[in-house]
Amino acid sequence: MLRNSFCHVLIVILAVKSGKIKIIMVILDYKGYKENKGYKSLPFYVQSEIIYDFTVEFCDRYVDKRSRTHDQMVQSGRSGKQNIAEGYLQKSIEGKLKLLGVSRGSLEELLNDYQDFLRQRGLPLWKPDSSKAQAVRRLVYNDYNSYKNYKVYISGPEEAANCMVCLINQTNQLLDQKLRWLEEKFVKEGGFRENLFKKRLEYRKSL
Repeated sequence: MLRNSFCHVLIVILAVKSGKIKIIMVILDYKGYKENKGYKSLPFYVQSEIIYDFTVEFCDRYVDKRSRTHDQMVQSGRSGKQNIAEGYLQKSIEGKLKLLGVSRGSLEELLNDYQDFLRQRGLPLWKPDSSKAQAVRRLVYNDYNSYKNYKVYISGPEEAANCMVCLINQTNQLLDQKLRWLEEKFVKEGGFRENLFKKRLEYRKSL
């Protein structure tokens, strides 16, 4: 698969006949291709997946596995990710708003858990404009943002917790923007059931 800034090239094997491979080359608009990748390409989904994976390892290292906090933090991380996925499978704006709201709430709960972890252990909370926090915040701008970019911070409890505080805040900001956009869209266009009803009325009038 080849890629440049202008197009996306797919080479598709159609058939193998008499030892010869027949292929077709399809040129696709690269921007359109990215837009159709679905929710898994959304920055806040990618970041929520990193948060979940990091939290699982964080809790196994620094939180008693028998404690309720361990389970709650892991579940909050999972909920933050899963509800984005489920939200984007909804046909209605209402359904998407509800599930993205659940995701936002779960990440806020997890953010508080990380802040409590630092406070209860007398560890410093990095200021947003500090060089350490800024270094973490810049990681989201990598072309291929993934958990590997953040693993360096898991080695110490202060660095690990502060890393997640930074990333969760960034993710929550993106979710807040998306929720505001969906609310405005709902006010202007109505919901799925409302639009279905309108189409039904239009159909009946056309009979």
